[in-house]
Amino acid sequence: MDNQVKKTDEEWKKSLTPDQYYVLREKGTERPFSGKLYLTKDKGVYRCAACGNELFTSDMKFDSHCGWPSFDREIKGGKIITHTDTNFGMVRTEIMCARCGSHLGHIFDDGPTETGKRYCVNSVSLDFVPADSSEVKK
Repeated sequence: MDNQVKKTDEEWKKSLTPDQYYVLREKGTERPFSGKLYLTKDKGVYRCAACGNELFTSDMKFDSHCGWPSFDREIKGGKIITHTDTNFGMVRTEIMCARCGSHLGHIFDDGPTETGKRYCVNSVSLDFVPADSSEVKK
């Protein structure tokens, strides 16, 4: 991916809130049903909160009742990279922003749409830009 974002831990700590740093850089997880974007149904684009990389659109979002925003696919173009996560005695597929390497959440093969995918994403790792905003790329 072009325009890679690389910062030191100190630079990340200065540019992110403590909650964002915990999730995005330390691979933490916010409490289920607590995120600001969990129930958002507005039209727009979801971007990486660390670097602004556009990751998902509102038409990719669905309510999976899992407690975190869920999407059935990502914006094309290699915006997300994956890594096998074996923490906590489980084998899961971690999803990270391809531009800055920030932790977003995990992807599962139990989605209800035609893709069969469920990108389970921490709200704190995302910024939402409404469709009528000039910040959305046309």
